[in-house]
Amino acid sequence: MDIGIFTQTDDIDDLVRQAKQIAADGFSTMSLPQIFGVDAITALGVVAREVPDLKFATAVIPTYPRHPGMLAAQAKTLSHISGGRFTLGIGLSHQLVIEGMFGMSFEKPVRHMREYLDVLLPLLANEPVSAEGETLTFRGGLSFNAPPTPVVIAALGPAMLKLCGTRAAGTSTWMTGPNTIRDHVAPTIREAAEAAGRPEPQIISSVPVCVTADPGPALERAATQFEIYGGLPSYRAMMDREGVAGPADIALIGSQSEVIERLQGFFDAGSTLVNGVVFGTPDEQAETRQALVLANQG
Repeated sequence: MDIGIFTQTDDIDDLVRQAKQIAADGFSTMSLPQIFGVDAITALGVVAREVPDLKFATAVIPTYPRHPGMLAAQAKTLSHISGGRFTLGIGLSHQLVIEGMFGMSFEKPVRHMREYLDVLLPLLANEPVSAEGETLTFRGGLSFNAPPTPVVIAALGPAMLKLCGTRAAGTSTWMTGPNTIRDHVAPTIREAAEAAGRPEPQIISSVPVCVTADPGPALERAATQFEIYGGLPSYRAMMDREGVAGPADIALIGSQSEVIERLQGFFDAGSTLVNGVVFGTPDEQAETRQALVLANQG
């Protein structure tokens, strides 16, 4: 298994400490979200200088608030700092956020992502761009080269998954269970990649994990902590595909052996990397971390 750790903090010193421990524990990757706290790429630039033996990823940067030309400059800078250890995860976010908080149009999101990639991908490949879309335009290039930066896209619907397979390095999922990975995500993105003559795509699955001897309270905590995702349409659609009631049913909760078995289920379904989102009491988090180390070594 290839296990990564998904973490979130606004304390940069703590982030460096976490990254050093993640590397010491033998995990391949540390992923950081871009929500409403610290800027993920800036923070990872600091961490990359301090921790040389770890890969980094964003999970994910919302595209609408950042012009792709500016994001390309940020991502290339981090790829340069890290020596090519950075994977740029991007996503649409949600209509509630883009329209309700930023006041931007969420119309035709697949068109938006297609035009976004028309600018972003050539710039990340150290190539100049002349792109004029319906909503996004960029003419020019960036003045420095950097190691290649793989781009993965948070994609759940068929059209976005096909776009991922055709143009990106893969997809990054959240609140998506193994049955949905096996029956929907993996076949859709792989068929698109094969038709486009592209390499096998990455399928990155981030999932809440809690090793515990008392699943009842852990399920209640998961239902509360991750409640918001059950009401967001894109995640709700994936839970309906999985046939579960809510986020707590996606979370991996149980004994060490039960959690490791369910982790294996994601890889059997087609995931290439599973990011553990560790939650629970301090003791449960320690036990969960031990289980993830063990699974990663298996």
